[in-house]
Amino acid sequence: MMDSLAVKELAQAALDDLKAVNVEVLDVGALTDVMEYLVVASGTSNRHVKSLADNVIVAAKKAGMPPLGVEGQDTGEWVLVDLGGVVVHVMLPATRAFYDIERLWSVDAPARRED
Repeated sequence: MMDSLAVKELAQAALDDLKAVNVEVLDVGALTDVMEYLVVASGTSNRHVKSLADNVIVAAKKAGMPPLGVEGQDTGEWVLVDLGGVVVHVMLPATRAFYDIERLWSVDAPARRED
């Protein structure tokens, strides 16, 4: 079983492989018992968002860590991949700007932009 740090790195690598835009990682372990890391990334189109999320899912399955849940794959505007201690959000830029979930979590969480 992989720890949350390894899962976060796996998710980041999967996003980087397909050129995710504005990847941001928030360490939220001190704020919630639900997850250790929140990873937020943008895709350039609905197809790109879906592909990025699919790449995270495939990488996690290959590592023996299938997602606990996946939401939003049908529209591709915002796909959430729940990897247990790591939750990955892949969104279109407009959706990301509208919901601004980084700001909601980053009031107390240290943010690291991973470009």
